[in-house]
Amino acid sequence: MRRAALLAAVSLSLAACHDQAAGGGGGTRAPIRAVGSSTVYPFTAIAAEQFLANTPGARPPVIESTGTGAGMRLFCAGIGATHPDIEDASRRMRRVEYDACAHNGAGRLLEIQIGIDGVAFAESRRGARMALTPADLYRALAATPGGRPNAARTWRDVNPALPATPIRVYGPPATSGTRDALAELILARGCEQVDPAAAALHARDPGAFAVRCQRIREDGAYIDAGENDNLIVQKLATDPDAIGVFGFSYLEENAGTVVGLPIAGVAPSHATIANGSYPGARPLYIYVKQAHLGAVPGLRRFLAQYAKLWGDGGALARRGLVPSLPAVQARSAAIVHDETLLDPRELR
Repeated sequence: MRRAALLAAVSLSLAACHDQAAGGGGGTRAPIRAVGSSTVYPFTAIAAEQFLANTPGARPPVIESTGTGAGMRLFCAGIGATHPDIEDASRRMRRVEYDACAHNGAGRLLEIQIGIDGVAFAESRRGARMALTPADLYRALAATPGGRPNAARTWRDVNPALPATPIRVYGPPATSGTRDALAELILARGCEQVDPAAAALHARDPGAFAVRCQRIREDGAYIDAGENDNLIVQKLATDPDAIGVFGFSYLEENAGTVVGLPIAGVAPSHATIANGSYPGARPLYIYVKQAHLGAVPGLRRFLAQYAKLWGDGGALARRGLVPSLPAVQARSAAIVHDETLLDPRELR
């Protein structure tokens, strides 16, 4: 887990916290605390830096890169000083996660879309410059493509037009929202392209579909690189035959070292992610506990600062975030201003 105490060492004592947010929390805490996605991490870190620069006397927020799934478990464990205020998420919250939040008294949440990102596939600038499809990636990475154990060892094994180099893909762990997006946006689509019965299986038995179409192989072809996208970039820099999977913002940040691969003929870019033509495009979110808004010093101001940064030409766009459409930006800003609660009926 990467842990950042922005601009200064962080003390974990709380100066003040209302009983509503401290009740049952077992202690007090002053800094704003966010957990979750490694993809959203740099954007929330920028918001924290801007918050500190514009809020005299504020304590440095604590921003932790735990992965979306692991962050949801921490976030939904309860309200109070020992629990995070914000969850960074590179996918939408699932209904089962919301139900866990609600069970623990944390069901009153703000869901705020901060922008758009893409699941990027990249290789070294010395690599083969492969052009892949969802079907190629499904055949290469699924544990049981077609219901059988994956025997593919090289890219040529999955597509005769690809080079005979070993399948070696560095990517995020099972706790990562980016890995969830890889499975849901790419592998599932590839499975349905390869297997005519997959769509019917999805409708009839989602669990069986997930096993057949979205479970990633564990025999060494896919290498869990942890919640550290910079480590994946470092691996690619020294291994021209490898492919890495991470958020588009990291591809942009490291454009001098790695190059993005087109998927289904569409390269990852601001334009293709914004218009949805890139197959790996996905929205990014933060979730905030309403109970903490009036209890954690500066939390409302932090969110207001965040909302000033996600537009076209803003600080987050300069870091690689693809801005949402203007109507989505306006809706997110209204959620921050009005403290509009998430309707759990919208979740799956």
